[in-house]
Amino acid sequence: MKIRPLLAKAARWLIRGAALAAVFTALFFIRPVFASTYNTPTPTYGDTNYTPTYGTETQNANTNDNLDNTKRLVNGDSPYTIGINVTSNTDDSKGLTSTLRIMLALTLIALSPSILIMLTSFTRIIVVLHFLRSALSTQTSPPNQVLIGLALFLTWFIMFPTFEQVRTQAIVPLEQGTITAEEAYAKGIEPVRTFMFKQTNTKDIKLFVDIEGLENVKTMDDIPTHVLVPAFIISELRAAFIIGFCLYIPFIIIDMVVASALMSMGMMMLPPTTISMPFKILLFVMVDGWDLVIGNLVKSYVR
Repeated sequence: MKIRPLLAKAARWLIRGAALAAVFTALFFIRPVFASTYNTPTPTYGDTNYTPTYGTETQNANTNDNLDNTKRLVNGDSPYTIGINVTSNTDDSKGLTSTLRIMLALTLIALSPSILIMLTSFTRIIVVLHFLRSALSTQTSPPNQVLIGLALFLTWFIMFPTFEQVRTQAIVPLEQGTITAEEAYAKGIEPVRTFMFKQTNTKDIKLFVDIEGLENVKTMDDIPTHVLVPAFIISELRAAFIIGFCLYIPFIIIDMVVASALMSMGMMMLPPTTISMPFKILLFVMVDGWDLVIGNLVKSYVR
């Protein structure tokens, strides 16, 4: 019950730590190459020849430093040196500059959770695992971290052929400069679209095609990606709920048998789930439940 507040608190501390690390890194790499000295003569007691300058020498020194710094700026030199060098690939017109690559990388990092949930098998897997845990009545066991980690690795296992096609058809040619960014996107999204089409029901696609108002849709290429993605998500949720219903049936039977036994013995105040949970776990272990669930879940993507 306290997992979400703890995760939110940990996320806030991680963000604060990252911000402090960025500030300290910037202070470490940036170092001034000039400094102004403020030397004011100190009068001695009884010195009648002392004449206060009221900062004239300091002002002259600062003026000379400012002129030197202005000359450095005009010549292309900065008064501060930064220990980070960014080079750009301007020789190849088809390649990407370093700045653009950094922007693309940051964009992919920001959108990676949405891409992971919407365009892969992660949705079906995590929903089925949640139904399995609820059917076993184990509350928080396995914990959310274990379920999400298992879902991530199963997603990587299922999506590896698709990711490999994206890498060979789009990412490698783009890094070599043989194709442009637009061509890389077109070639990279094609394997992902093929995967989604195999797992999407026709009636779900038809639903969003009718909502979009598209006409003369004859082939897969005529359906845009923004229509295919929600249809794919609905199909994944439907499949996950069907599998979850099938998982609930044997465990509901155990709950009904235990509840009937408790009522016949007059133990109506004893919660049936407390007694039935060990029998559910025993049944799940005896039939090798993890093998059955994970194996059939992965095989459901082989079409």
